[in-house]
Amino acid sequence: MGLFDWISSQFIDVIEWTDDSHDTMVYRFPRDNHEIKYGAKLTVRESQMAVFVNEGVIADILGPGLYELETNNLPIMTSLEHWDHKFNSPFKAEVYFLNTKRFTDLKWGTKNPIMVRDPEFAMVRLRAFGTYEIRITNPEFFMKEIVGTDGHFTIDEIENQLTNLIVSKFTHALGESRVPVLDLASNYGKFGDYVTENIANYFTEYGLELTKLLVENISLPENVEQALDKRSSRAITGNLDEHIKYQTGEAIGVSGEGGSSAIADMIGMGAGIALGQDMANKITNKQVPPALPSRDQTMYHIALDDASEGPYDMRTIQNLINNKTIQRDTLMWREGLDEWQPAQEVIGKLFKSTPPPLPNS
Repeated sequence: MGLFDWISSQFIDVIEWTDDSHDTMVYRFPRDNHEIKYGAKLTVRESQMAVFVNEGVIADILGPGLYELETNNLPIMTSLEHWDHKFNSPFKAEVYFLNTKRFTDLKWGTKNPIMVRDPEFAMVRLRAFGTYEIRITNPEFFMKEIVGTDGHFTIDEIENQLTNLIVSKFTHALGESRVPVLDLASNYGKFGDYVTENIANYFTEYGLELTKLLVENISLPENVEQALDKRSSRAITGNLDEHIKYQTGEAIGVSGEGGSSAIADMIGMGAGIALGQDMANKITNKQVPPALPSRDQTMYHIALDDASEGPYDMRTIQNLINNKTIQRDTLMWREGLDEWQPAQEVIGKLFKSTPPPLPNS
């Protein structure tokens, strides 16, 4: 190796970085023991920034452009190296390239269910997930607070911490919103905007900007989803009689194609429904007394065994007359009367259909 080749191998005169990894946030230019030549060419591409570190101290930060490294564009480095007093070439410095593009499609999600109150389902547990975007806006903060001396810093190294921040704020927003579970889907955009606005300051402390946050889904526990599916199925069914007729017709069509079991199923279902309706009617007829034609809503008190009982409506009074609990001389009182009076005087018309007591009874 000639003298000129040896000297060339010791000096770096072209500094640049092209990234094809899509996840690298910071990359340290591989200098090893080579020294940077005074007047070397530096290329900083769009969506990049170059940070010079001299003896562990962040010196100059350069944006996109083509630079010839000298005292004019490295003022801090010039001061640190005392180039204004004595010219030295080459010089030693670490050069970090920061990727300032947007890092998109980053995932966030709740590790554990969020317990919230719901006006319809009382308390429910919810899970949520989505995506977000970030970019570096303050290289000095990001280098000092996050990167340190890492020569190849990727998004994976900070993603977990950012996700924790997002989930914390989202949980707070969801708890305060009091939006019903069934209306959450229509509020995904509002939740995303709220979290983006209220968490921005936390990202700024890292030298980052949260450019966008999207809520893709808020899900319920499986058993609650099944209950909602059943409810929606019943709602879609509509009129039960019409639905049964439709299913019967479908079953007949299937039986014509050899599906006789469908008819048997429909007959069994129809018989079960008919039996259930018959039992319900019998119970109803047994428990509910026949309605009186009168619409009198007056309430009555009766005196039984020297004690006041009631108030009773007219239907109950009629039943008590029928079973002989109230006699014609039973004392009664209703609003508007000054004192207790015999039932004959208060509701005499109800006794007309009741035969008087038998003689000598």
